[in-house]
Amino acid sequence: EEVRAGEALMDGPKNPHDILSVLGESALQEYLVNEIQEVYRLQGVDINDKHIEVIVRQMMRWVKIEEVGDTSFVLEEKVDRFRFREENQRVITEGGEPAMGRPLLLGITKASLSTDSFVSAASFQETTRVLTQAAINGAVDRLRGLKENVIMGRLVPAGTGAEPYKEYHVPTTAAPEEEPEEDFLSIEAGTDETTLAQLLAGGTLPTSKK
Repeated sequence: EEVRAGEALMDGPKNPHDILSVLGESALQEYLVNEIQEVYRLQGVDINDKHIEVIVRQMMRWVKIEEVGDTSFVLEEKVDRFRFREENQRVITEGGEPAMGRPLLLGITKASLSTDSFVSAASFQETTRVLTQAAINGAVDRLRGLKENVIMGRLVPAGTGAEPYKEYHVPTTAAPEEEPEEDFLSIEAGTDETTLAQLLAGGTLPTSKK
C-alpha cells in the first residue's frame, strides 16, 4: 500500500503543526477552515469561508528566522510576514543574501497579543503585562489598525478613512448662473411730460419682459 506524506495512519484529529511542517501553509489553512466550518455546519449555521480565513491568516502571520543572511534580523527572531518579505526584497535589490524563515502557527490568544500595537494587545488579555512591557521598551503605537483607532476615538483607516483618501477632494463644477431677467419700460408715443410724471409717482408705469 502506498502512503503519501501527511496521510493519517490512525483515527483521531490531525496535529496542525505536523500538517504545516509536512504539507505546507496552504494545506494547513484549508484544514483549519474546514474543521472550524464543520462545527458550525453541525449546528445549522452557515458562515462564509472568508470570515474564518481572516482569522487563520492572522494565526499564520509570523515567521521564525532560521538563517539571517544579510538582513537585520536575529536568529530565532519572530517577525511579521510582511516585514520579512520587505526586508528580503530590500536585501535582494542591494545584491545581498535574503533571510530564511519557517512559518509559525499561533493560537488566537498568542496571535492577538503578538500585534505591533500595544493598545490593541492590551485591550484583549494580560493588560498589565502588555502595558508594562510596552513602557519598559518605550514602545510607540502608530495607530495603524482598526481596533486601536476605535479605542482612541479616531477615524478608522478603512474606506474613506484610509490614508490615501484623507487629503482627497472631489472636484466639483459650479452650475452656470442664470442671468436675471431685465425689466424695461414701454411708453406709448405722444405721452406728455405731466402724464409721465404721474405714472412714475404712482408706480403704474407699464413694464414689459425681454
